[in-house]
Amino acid sequence: MQVPKFPHHRSTMFFEMFLRVLITINTALAVILSSLSVCDGKWISSTEQKIYGVWDTCKVGEDQCNADMAWLSHYMPLIRATVSLAVVVGIFGLELLMVSQLCEDSHSRRKWNMGSVLLLISFLLSSAGTLVYVLLLKDFVGLGSFTLLFWCQFLAVFLFFLNGISGLYFSRLTMGADQ
Repeated sequence: MQVPKFPHHRSTMFFEMFLRVLITINTALAVILSSLSVCDGKWISSTEQKIYGVWDTCKVGEDQCNADMAWLSHYMPLIRATVSLAVVVGIFGLELLMVSQLCEDSHSRRKWNMGSVLLLISFLLSSAGTLVYVLLLKDFVGLGSFTLLFWCQFLAVFLFFLNGISGLYFSRLTMGADQ
């Protein structure tokens, strides 16, 4: 009895597993970067003025706050809620990606796709919050005023998008191989 040979099956399985692990690790990195950035929240530093963050903005009556900056405290809850919700959605997306790899069943592909969609939703939420923050403060700060934590958030937004799109694309590529 002759055993059928699958010459490319082993390399395809390795490549598929490698890409899945790579997407999952990058997603974990995006969640860590975004959560650190959101938890600290100090995204802009200026030498002549106080640090304007997501959690602490100037309020009327403070020494370093003028009337032009006091209106920021009205918009920061929206930004805080948006970027915080993006982290939570990203965590659930990461969980679905990991569960789809650990529990190989008939619903694995659906879990992987749903995790990728949640990463895209996380991208939309985090990019909206970050963009609104930048647009609100564009007249008050320059490009050099953004802190390292802001750039961590910026990188996390990019990674959420990259991992969500590549997860869906990878799922579409491997769909033909499974059938």
